[in-house]
Amino acid sequence: MQELIAYFNSIPSTHRALIIVSGLCFFWLVEAGLPLFKFNYKKWQHAAFNIFFTATTVVVNVCFAYLIFLTSEYTYTNGIGLLHIVPLPLWASLLTGLLVLDLVGAYLVHLTEHKVKFMWRFHMVHHADEQVDTTTANRHHPGESIFRAVFTLAAVAILGAPMWLVMLYQSVSVVLSQFNHANIQLPEKLDSIIRWVLVSPNMHKVHHHYTRPETDTNYGNIFSIWDRLFGTYYYVPMQQLHYGLDVLEGEPTQNLLKQLKLPFNRAIKTDE
Repeated sequence: MQELIAYFNSIPSTHRALIIVSGLCFFWLVEAGLPLFKFNYKKWQHAAFNIFFTATTVVVNVCFAYLIFLTSEYTYTNGIGLLHIVPLPLWASLLTGLLVLDLVGAYLVHLTEHKVKFMWRFHMVHHADEQVDTTTANRHHPGESIFRAVFTLAAVAILGAPMWLVMLYQSVSVVLSQFNHANIQLPEKLDSIIRWVLVSPNMHKVHHHYTRPETDTNYGNIFSIWDRLFGTYYYVPMQQLHYGLDVLEGEPTQNLLKQLKLPFNRAIKTDE
């Protein structure tokens, strides 16, 4: 455990980038061999479009990195936050930290983006993808990336999380997001077992259905417990799914300029 802490306490930027790239490459290869849906699309062109938004997400995260570091250092050093209320074994602090960071930094921000129309306009860019695959994981408008960074910052402050825990969470989060967005076909029994604990590919695919109620369900990223606990868990067979958004039908969802301007296009309805 101490080796894990030491590694993530000083993880090089190159290693963090390698985690992102390795995850994309791995699930990209699995998609080729075990696709859930056989999309009629230019896979490389689709990937390049989504990777642009991955790059903007990285830029936003870098801009917030120092603020998150300062918050972590201040709260941890001064014993502020949930992790400092009751002394816990290291494994319990690790699990509690991951759960709360996932609750606030993934589930709550995602839920809020669906409930607040201003935020939903930015999140629509993520839902606009009509061929959901592993590259869709970080297809976030820069505005949405800011929302998510702010919620992560709040989670760090609430917990009083040490920096190694933040780095571990972000690494696990990005790989799990790539996993549950991946266009892979798992045996239904295996997927059903996974989604009792983690957000599985089939579970998250339901969230990308183009209409309600499916769109407003399954907000989790790492742990499925939050959707089950708060009544937002929902499941339908994969063959019933249709990706995209009904309010964006006819819109060029792979046009970079139009997607960047989408949140400010008042001609687009905000109702799903």
